Amino acid sequence: MSRRYDSRTTIFSPEGRLYQVEYAMEAIGNAGTAIGILSKDGVVLVGEKKVTSKLLQTSTSTEKMYKIDDHVACAVAGIMSDANILINTARVQAQRYTYAYQEPMPVEQLVQSLCDTKQGYTQFGGLRPFGVSFLFAGWDKNFGFQLYTSDPSGNYGGWKAAAIGANNQAAQSILKQDYKDDITREEAVQLALKVLSKTMDSTSLTSEKLELAEVFLSPSGKVKYQVCSPENLTKLLVKFGVTQPAADTA
Repeated sequence: MSRRYDSRTTIFSPEGRLYQVEYAMEAIGNAGTAIGILSKDGVVLVGEKKVTSKLLQTSTSTEKMYKIDDHVACAVAGIMSDANILINTARVQAQRYTYAYQEPMPVEQLVQSLCDTKQGYTQFGGLRPFGVSFLFAGWDKNFGFQLYTSDPSGNYGGWKAAAIGANNQAAQSILKQDYKDDITREEAVQLALKVLSKTMDSTSLTSEKLELAEVFLSPSGKVKYQVCSPENLTKLLVKFGVTQPAADTA
């Protein structure tokens, strides 16, 4: 049935579906998992790096985590070339707002403006949807710490804990069971690593396959974005006992 209606992004099928948007979501389903958890003292983002080949030169920069502004960061699942365009757009919008109003752009306003761009690519002919989903983590003076997801259709929503990418349904169900409202940042890191250890396709978690970033307030009250180094990430994996299965199989 879909064959007649999936040649263009702008045509609805009789069931009211946009197949090109659904195909874009399918592409994201094959990407590395990313998890975001909102805690009372910050937001934690954890992402799975897809190591495609041992011959590939690993990048020193982060692959899944990106800083958009001093107070907003994001984790990505999907086609990275699409993500780069949208991240650059978001950075420009955030800087324009700061230049115009001399204050940081509210997190939801930034997410909404980026989703408006995404939505345009589902409505006009000759364009294909961006094959990427985001987890946005940020802080502003209006609502404090916030976590949002957005998908190729331009929809977005605020979450306490969310997962995108491969196995996101399984990850989401574990988060639903184990998340507590008064969770601390350290407990959020532990929960995110536990969820990834249960839902990732690989048998063991290592710092080479993961990225961890946090958004929190420093003692001076300034918003801080911090990416965990591979050495510290390895220590965290050992501390929380997530690497035990790997030791048994070795």
